[in-house]
Amino acid sequence: MSEFQKIQFNIPEGRHIFFASDFHLGALGKADETRKEKAVVDWLKTVQSKAAAVFLVGDVFDYWFEYKYVVPRGTVRLFGKLAALSDAGIPIYYFTGNHDMWTRDYFTEEFNAVVSRDPISFTFHSNMGSKTILVGHGDGLGPGDHTYKMLKILFESKLARFLYRQVHPDLANRVAYAWSRHSRAANNQKAEDVFKGEEGEWLYQYCLQIEKQAPHDYYIFGHRHLALDLQVGPHSRYINLGEWFSPQSRFPYAEFDGETCELKYFRQS
Repeated sequence: MSEFQKIQFNIPEGRHIFFASDFHLGALGKADETRKEKAVVDWLKTVQSKAAAVFLVGDVFDYWFEYKYVVPRGTVRLFGKLAALSDAGIPIYYFTGNHDMWTRDYFTEEFNAVVSRDPISFTFHSNMGSKTILVGHGDGLGPGDHTYKMLKILFESKLARFLYRQVHPDLANRVAYAWSRHSRAANNQKAEDVFKGEEGEWLYQYCLQIEKQAPHDYYIFGHRHLALDLQVGPHSRYINLGEWFSPQSRFPYAEFDGETCELKYFRQS
């Protein structure tokens, strides 16, 4: 088991913590992307008044690479809203996923966000007591998928980032989005985004393993594109945040009030 970074967080009375992931901004055509981005911004506007913190739990973008002086175009509505949240004193935690792992310092400098590639163990304190929550994107965790785990090591290396940075952004974007479309098509063909029971839910199996060694009250992950709420132990649950990019998505997110974490939906139908 990995040693997790640990963070203590005090939740002010009347405030809640919000989690969402897998928007995959940039995955669709311009019109669809604009509608999706506006939905994300509307959600952030809705939760802002009672947010103690906002957690973006990976794959916010379908592709993200920061050159030293260049960031991808688009998503200005989202960036403006994140800046407003930061200016209002609301902490932002950004967990990079397999589609947006190549971040540098943009989110930290512009939004004062805490950025992590690895899961973090949070202890949240409120007037209702203390709860521990393990948060991460989820790719490369749990049993199986050894090919991806090897590729993950390669993609995260400094050498891979350096070599990719030598490619002109226009060409790099075309290659990256083509790779992403191919990967999504392959996953659809293999029915990767279908729930295959608790035994086949490898992130759930990962949570069971961690629970034996370092129990948490909640385990919150993304990556699976499935909105799930499963019991891990007698007093602990695994919540997967689902996705926001498919036409049938109801825009799932999780809300933690200091005692209970609940999976909710921003789009009711």
